[in-house]
Amino acid sequence: MSLDKRLGQRFLPYGANYLDWSDMHELREAVGHGVLFRYQTESESIASRLERRVSQRLGAAHVLAVHNCTEALRLALISTRPRTGALVHIPAVTFVAVAGAVLSSGLVPVLVDVDDSLSLDATLLPQDAERVIVAHMEGTVAPLPEGVPYVVEDCAQALGGRFPDGRHAGTAGYAGTFSFHHNKVLTSGEGGLIVTGDPDAWATMRCYHDHGSARVPGRYPTWNADAHYGENFVTSEGVAAIQFQQFRHLDELLAGLERMHALAMDELPDRSGLEVLPRAPGDVKISLRFRCESRELRDTAVATLTERGIANWTLDKYFLPAHPVLAGRRSLYADGFPWSLAPAGRPLALSRDGFARTRDLLDRTLCVPLSPELPEQEQVLAVKAVRQALEAV
Repeated sequence: MSLDKRLGQRFLPYGANYLDWSDMHELREAVGHGVLFRYQTESESIASRLERRVSQRLGAAHVLAVHNCTEALRLALISTRPRTGALVHIPAVTFVAVAGAVLSSGLVPVLVDVDDSLSLDATLLPQDAERVIVAHMEGTVAPLPEGVPYVVEDCAQALGGRFPDGRHAGTAGYAGTFSFHHNKVLTSGEGGLIVTGDPDAWATMRCYHDHGSARVPGRYPTWNADAHYGENFVTSEGVAAIQFQQFRHLDELLAGLERMHALAMDELPDRSGLEVLPRAPGDVKISLRFRCESRELRDTAVATLTERGIANWTLDKYFLPAHPVLAGRRSLYADGFPWSLAPAGRPLALSRDGFARTRDLLDRTLCVPLSPELPEQEQVLAVKAVRQALEAV
């Protein structure tokens, strides 16, 4: 589609623009072998090669490929060997899958308010917090709380991000989880990865994700005498092959985002009531984020951008205190499990003002995606189109 039709905006999300049949060597190999189950052959699977590639790229000691990021979050939590009903502190602003992973693991989520960057506010955590999920929302690499035994990094939107000390997002906590959903940095439609520096945690995750088995590639699964039960989270060779292809373009994609973000920062709208939120050097700059002076201005900006065919989104949908699963403590179990196991006298929401400030921040926040695949000249035109639209509001 030509630029005059799409105005340089998202026609396909991020990694989908880098899908190319001529580059699908691993997928052709898997199809040629006629084997799409990673444990079917005794030779190294494509999934294992993907895990090794990710380990090298992110500096992660141990990597496991799974169906999706929600399963990766569940594996991280289950590997901590919790008691059912144990509390897991999660940010009040994130996708509901984070809460779903906690609940489906038999644990109870505690919503923790966020700071101005919409990252979990670690100052609200109780001293006895044991399990915390930190979401690196919109590519923002959030700081991790100190003194918490199990910090899980949700890096679904932050693949390739780095902390100020140079470590990759996902490698600084107990475990890190990544998504390859269609709308993520890289995509295989669905797909997930989990990384950890703890060899015992990785061993537990690997067994659990394959029915609790002690798998030998090419053989029927066996179970050790001390085996625990598990589920089937094993990825397929086809999905792993597409992820491998996508990883070849990660640096190219990140560089494109950096280039367009720099161009955009030189073309900010010249108007009052609209503030661009800063990005740290290590953030994955998937979007420009604006903070408007009012909800009305934000809604008008959304309407104007949409009318001009310029992609944009808001973050209201990520406000978990209003989600029916959290607000109504919904469960499919007749006894309300696992909400029914919540310890008496412990709050399941931590906020100084009942999330009023966060609600206001979300009401006034607007995001405009960047287009890393465009050549620089078209990125310049796209940035100018955004500026003109917002100055017309």
